[in-house]
Amino acid sequence: MFGINTPELILIVLVAVLVIGPTRLPGYVEKLKNLIREVRKMASGARETIKEEAGVDIDDIDWKKLDPRQYDPRRIIREALIDDDELDQLKSLKTAPSAALAAMLGKDSDSKVYPAADEPVIERLAADQLAPFDVEAT
Repeated sequence: MFGINTPELILIVLVAVLVIGPTRLPGYVEKLKNLIREVRKMASGARETIKEEAGVDIDDIDWKKLDPRQYDPRRIIREALIDDDELDQLKSLKTAPSAALAAMLGKDSDSKVYPAADEPVIERLAADQLAPFDVEAT
C-alpha cells in the first residue's frame, strides 16, 4: 500500500494522534469518515457513468484478455493478417498428419520419410590415427 509497510503505518498513525491531540481527534476521524464515503460515492458514480456511456457492464469485461502480460505481438500480427478460414487451414495442416506428403512419395503414412536421420553414422578411427582437433574452436 503506497510502499508503506505495517510498522511505518502504525508509526504514522501514532504521530498523527500525538500531533492532533485527544481533543481534536474525534473531529478529524469524522472528517476522514466523510472523505472515505465521498470517495466511495465517486467511484460508484464513475462505474455507473461508464456503464451508461459505454453500454458495457464492467463485470462482463474479460480483464485477462486486456492484461499487458498476455501481450504477444506475433499473435496480434498473425490474427490481423490472416483471415479466420486461412487460420483454420493452417491449424489443420499443423495438427493433421502429412498424408499428402506420404502419398506424393508413394509410401504409406506409417513409414518414415527420412529413415537415414534415425541411424547415426559413426566412423571409427584407426588405432594409430589421432582425433581431429580444431585450434580455433577452443
